[in-house]
Amino acid sequence: MKLRRGALRAALALVLLPLLTPAGAVEPISVGLAIAGAAASALTGFISYPRIYCYFRECCLQRHEPRAAAALQQNLDKKLFGQHLVSKVVVKAVRSFLNNTNAKKPLALSLHGWTGTGKNFVSKIVAESIYKKGLQSKYVHQFVATLHFPHAHSINLYKDQLQSWIRGNVSICPRSLFIFDEMDKMHAGLIDSIKPFLDYYELLDGVSYRQAIFIFLSNAGAEKITEVALDFWRNGRTREDIQLTDIQNALSVSVFNNKNSGFWHSTLIDRNLIDYFIPFLPLEYKHVKMCVRVEIESRGYAVDEDIVSRIAEEMTYFPREERIYSDKGCKTVDAKLDYYYDF
Repeated sequence: MKLRRGALRAALALVLLPLLTPAGAVEPISVGLAIAGAAASALTGFISYPRIYCYFRECCLQRHEPRAAAALQQNLDKKLFGQHLVSKVVVKAVRSFLNNTNAKKPLALSLHGWTGTGKNFVSKIVAESIYKKGLQSKYVHQFVATLHFPHAHSINLYKDQLQSWIRGNVSICPRSLFIFDEMDKMHAGLIDSIKPFLDYYELLDGVSYRQAIFIFLSNAGAEKITEVALDFWRNGRTREDIQLTDIQNALSVSVFNNKNSGFWHSTLIDRNLIDYFIPFLPLEYKHVKMCVRVEIESRGYAVDEDIVSRIAEEMTYFPREERIYSDKGCKTVDAKLDYYYDF
């Protein structure tokens, strides 16, 4: 570091040199060359010191592993409601993976649940914990099935494009993050094209994929998750009593056998390449109120509990008789707030 500071000081001194010496004492061309050489040396030192360079420019794996895991834990604790399994499993999985200097395969997480339960929100938080720009980072890549892969007759083209895209981006940044949204709407068989990248290969054509992260988002399996949650409720047990082992196996089987899912008979499941199937439980009335409060605070307004209750009560709940779970989770909270506040 001292050498680099010295180089920067040398460049500055040469810039000031013409101002401190008599006219004609220094040849202009020589001064120009000296300044250029010193500046180049200083710039080389600047670029070769990663922490300084990455302070000004986004770098692959911008945040060190402990900081990324801490940021993930803090944001999930503060902003995610009613999802104790998600908080526990996602933090543990991501932390362990980032701290593992000898991972045998990429990390693959599959998030399942009804609309509005927090799947997209969690993927956004994971991205932000690793890269400051989050979903806007050039190392985070998001695919939406109905947007990027709309036509069934083009599935072979999509397979080639998807493989090329993943290969190219991991070659640039080994810690690339790929998010696949609407897996329940993806054409069956398409996602199997990325199977080699998720497998236990050390290298594929000279590229290692073992540091990459893949996150899949899907509504498939939501019925099974609700079934388990309702069973606990009807037996007088709280949702916090539900453990991952109570759902994960049944969830993976349900998704694998769902003909309307992009994971239908997928080799990613058959070959056990998905590390965790993470269930998002349906949200209750109290969780919707939590979402409303946070949204009001984020807009800079004082929380009015009367408005909080009214918005939560406007939501529709299921099953029809018990009315326990919000059928849209917290998805429409933002729009409903616009009605009550003059934003």
